[in-house]
Amino acid sequence: MKLRNSRAARFAAALLIAPVALTPMLATPAHAIIVFDPSNYAQNVLTAARSLQQITNQITSLQNEAQMLINQARNLASLPYSSLQQLQQSVQRTQQLLQQAQNIAYDVQQIDRAFQQKYGNVSMSATDQQLITDARSRWQNTVGGLQDAMRVQAGVVGNIDTNRAQMSALVGQSQGATGALQATQAGNQLLALQAQQLADLTAVVAANGRAQALQSAEQATAAEQGREQRRRFLTPGSGYQPGNARMFPSSGN
Repeated sequence: MKLRNSRAARFAAALLIAPVALTPMLATPAHAIIVFDPSNYAQNVLTAARSLQQITNQITSLQNEAQMLINQARNLASLPYSSLQQLQQSVQRTQQLLQQAQNIAYDVQQIDRAFQQKYGNVSMSATDQQLITDARSRWQNTVGGLQDAMRVQAGVVGNIDTNRAQMSALVGQSQGATGALQATQAGNQLLALQAQQLADLTAVVAANGRAQALQSAEQATAAEQGREQRRRFLTPGSGYQPGNARMFPSSGN
């Protein structure tokens, strides 16, 4: 009797609890149920990753274009240094020294006239005084040529300090160039410096050559004049002509 009552009680309790347990399931609407789709989730992740990669590529492309523009601007930037004025001043100083050549300048017509008048064949009809005057003039030309050569040499030596300073500055500019244009301009100015140094070297060679040419011409003309003077010395004169000579005055005087 007690067993039956216990079973009946548990069955009644189950009937009372069942509606309460089923109530949440029956109360939840169908649209609020979340359904997870793995394949759709993977597709969305892949699409997002591809979009992110495209954005990253676009950013990288923009960065590359910006860097390219920066490099182009650097390549087109002009060198903020010029040694042209200093080099031109050095060349002008050397030219002025050459233009100050004494007596016989660096002029073809003037050289031809001087050699025809003073360095040609010694005239047999020239007087002894004229021979002496011409010889002294040639000696002065030789001494002047030697002096001019030394003055040009001194001027070129004076340009060495300027050239050294310019070379140091240009090498520094070349090494610190930010672009191709600046490096090219620095290289061009270094070539201009070399051209100026070659011009100085040419001036020294020309001045030394002029001095040596005048000295050789003087020696050759002096040898010719010496032969003429020796000929005159050895040419027999009119000889002694006897005449009347009175040793003592007459008594009447």
